[in-house]
Amino acid sequence: MLKEKGFHKGIDLGGWLSQCDYSEDRLNNFITEKDFEIIASWGLDHVRLPIDYNVLENEDGGYKQEGFDRVCRAVECAKKNGLGLVLDLHKTAGFSFDQDENENGFFESEKYQERFYKLWEKLAESFGAYNDFVLFELLNEVTDPSVITAWNGIVKNCIRRIRAYAPDTVILVGSYWNNSPDALKDLDPPYDDKVVYNFHCYSPLKFTHQGATWAAASVDVDARYSVDELGITPEYFENAFASALEKAKSCGAELYCGEYGVIDVVSPEETLKWYKAINAAFEKFGIARAAWSYKEMDFGIADSRMDGVRAELIKYL
Repeated sequence: MLKEKGFHKGIDLGGWLSQCDYSEDRLNNFITEKDFEIIASWGLDHVRLPIDYNVLENEDGGYKQEGFDRVCRAVECAKKNGLGLVLDLHKTAGFSFDQDENENGFFESEKYQERFYKLWEKLAESFGAYNDFVLFELLNEVTDPSVITAWNGIVKNCIRRIRAYAPDTVILVGSYWNNSPDALKDLDPPYDDKVVYNFHCYSPLKFTHQGATWAAASVDVDARYSVDELGITPEYFENAFASALEKAKSCGAELYCGEYGVIDVVSPEETLKWYKAINAAFEKFGIARAAWSYKEMDFGIADSRMDGVRAELIKYL
C-alpha cells in the first residue's frame, strides 16, 4: 500500500511547524520551497511534517486559518516536487512526548479527546482529498504504557470520525514507549485496511543520543561509542524490528518507521555506518521510513558538518 502510493524513503521536516519558538520568521522561513526541491534531488520520495496543535488552534480550540494555510503550502510544495507527505500531529492539547511542555490530561479528559477528534475532522476535511500522496499520523510518540487501553479507544474513535471526511487516506498509528517497535504488540488490530503501524528507531540510544543532555535519564551524556564497539549491524536491527514484524504479520498490516537518526555529537563517518546498518534491515523487510531530520534539530542531514558524507549517506536513508 505505501509503496503503491510512492512512500519508501523520506525525511522529517522537524523544527518547522513543531518544537520551535512559533515566531513568524520561523514558521515562514525555516523551510521553504527550495528545501522541498533539495529533498527531491536527493532521490527521496516523501517528507514527514510534524505539526503542533497550537500552530492550528487557539487556546480555546478555535482554528487558526493561517496555520492551515501553512500546511496547505507544504502540501502544494510536496506535490509540485513529486513528494508524498505525512501529516503528523506532533503535539495535541493535553499531551506532548516532551514532558517539559507541560501538556497533561489528554488520556483522562473527554474534553481534550473531543478537541483532538474535531481537529482531525478539520484536517481530514481539508486534506482528505489528497489521499493519493498525503498520509495522516494521529499522534507522535505516546509515552506511558499505562495509557494503552485509553489510546486504543481514542484511535478507534478518531479514525471512525476521520473516515467521514477521508475514507481513503492511509492513517499511521504508533504505540507507547515513544513509538517503540516492541510496544506495537499492544495495539488493537487495525481499524480498517488503510491503517499502518508506525514505529520509531533510535537504537541503541546510547549511540544515537550520546551527549544528549535532555536524554540524561537514559544515557551517560559523557560517554562516547562507535558502531563497531556496540555491535551495530544489520542483524542488530533485524532483531530490534522482530516484534513489530510479527505483530504486523499477524494483523495483515504494513510497517512504517517515522523517525530514526543519529545526534550531531557523533562523527559523520560513524553516522554513515549506522545508517548503512539500519538501511539494510529496512530494505530486507520492505519498511518505508523517514529519517530525523532534514535540518538542524541536533540531527540535521542538510547541515554543513555532513557535507563530506552526505552524497553517500543519502543512499542509505
